[in-house]
Amino acid sequence: MNIAVLSGKGGTGKTTVSTNLALALNSNYIDCDVEEPNGFLFLKPEIYHTERVETEYPVIDKQRCVSCGACVEVCQFNALANVNNNIMLFEKLCHGCGACKIACNYEALTYDKREIGKIENGEAYGIKCKRGILNIGEPMAVPVIRQLLQNLPHEKNIIDCPPGTSCNVVNSLRYADSAILVTEPTKFGLHDLKVAVELVKMFKIPFGIIINKDDGKENEIREYCKEENIDIIGSIPYKKDIAKEYSKGEILYHNPYYSSMFDKLANNVEGVFRWN
Repeated sequence: MNIAVLSGKGGTGKTTVSTNLALALNSNYIDCDVEEPNGFLFLKPEIYHTERVETEYPVIDKQRCVSCGACVEVCQFNALANVNNNIMLFEKLCHGCGACKIACNYEALTYDKREIGKIENGEAYGIKCKRGILNIGEPMAVPVIRQLLQNLPHEKNIIDCPPGTSCNVVNSLRYADSAILVTEPTKFGLHDLKVAVELVKMFKIPFGIIINKDDGKENEIREYCKEENIDIIGSIPYKKDIAKEYSKGEILYHNPYYSSMFDKLANNVEGVFRWN
């Protein structure tokens, strides 16, 4: 069972929910927010294995290239340009699709690999932890996410998705069996939640809502969920103590009060998704 945790925008408490629920459910934690993977700041796992993430890019043989521009015309990502009768490569824009090599009639293109990030594997509090890290300056996170999510253990896995609803989130959801959407009771939170709900519905997987920074009163999120018949898994109270613990990089689950709260959320998750 792979449970994706996502939000329509950043700052809603997605990683707080992911890390603490991983402990409450005794599940593996997978951090797919490869541009800013901060889940390990809280779980502090012992890293026991690191692997490279590489992507392919074309190499131009200047001796064979006649600057015909066929490769430029076929490239959909503008990674190649014909400047003053000279083919230029912008390797960080290349998706490694191979179209340029097929289009070249002079066999002037071959492919090489370069490192764009890494995968770290560790363990903390008896659970397995994995995260992807995109190298600084690299624009494409998807290859890191795909390698990170390959061959996941056949156990319960919490997938901490990137924020928003971009292609990074889409590629994370491809591996999910169910989803938890974390939101906050504001008009901005509701707007972005609606976008995230539409995205999850496209994948036809069961999902539920966790409301963060909740004051316990009726609000726009609860009204929306009632209207759309969406399960509310639970809520996290709007408390200064939680912000303090978070700012220190502490796990809320280690606090007896909050551990019972996340245990209740975990039980509700099992009820909503009915994986038993």
